Amino acid sequence: MEKEINNTWKTRTLVAGALIGALTGLGAAFLLTRRAEQEGTDLKISTGQGLKMGMLVVGMLRSLMNLGED
Repeated sequence: MEKEINNTWKTRTLVAGALIGALTGLGAAFLLTRRAEQEGTDLKISTGQGLKMGMLVVGMLRSLMNLGED
């Protein structure tokens, strides 16, 4: 019984994280495409901009990993 409870919170956490990540990604894509449409240009992300976004994601993940530590 205890193992089922243990797996339940893990499953809920994974599903919640997946939904939050998907919604965040969708929101970012929406904002990027909206800005490109307003400027009347195609969406172009340079290598440098891609690297910056990737590093921001890595930094956010590192911060999440350190949340419970003091």
